[in-house]
Amino acid sequence: MADLKITWEDPAELAARAHGSSGLDFLRAIVARELPPAPIQALMGFELIEADEGRVVFRGEPGEQHYNPIGTVHGGFAATLIDSATGAAVHSTLEQGRAYVTLEVKYNLVRQITADTGAVLAEGKVTHRGKTVATVEARLTSEEGGALLAHGTSTCLIR
Repeated sequence: MADLKITWEDPAELAARAHGSSGLDFLRAIVARELPPAPIQALMGFELIEADEGRVVFRGEPGEQHYNPIGTVHGGFAATLIDSATGAAVHSTLEQGRAYVTLEVKYNLVRQITADTGAVLAEGKVTHRGKTVATVEARLTSEEGGALLAHGTSTCLIR
């Protein structure tokens, strides 16, 4: 087994910054590397590369460290990227001082993912943003060629 060392910034400091700005400004600061990524991003190996109001894109690199016992990337890798993309898309619509929580996430795997798949993109888009509930969809595609790998939806409660 290869040696793996994961490091991250203090998540309490990042969370405090999330509440001190609009959601979009916060996410754009992460894209610009003015703020560190969330610890889950370091652990799973993905980064936020685009943030606009109601739309975000994460980029991940599936590798052998993500494999399940049958030699493919565990479905949790796709689920994590879809959950991150849907949640961040909602976050991008929030005013300063507002927050959200995920109520549910559903995803479908449609193509096998392996280390040979190469980089993947998870694009999240807000479908509906109400006062207290938002619905979101996400697509996970291969960066090279754009093949659909998984897709999902989420419902978030806005507080």
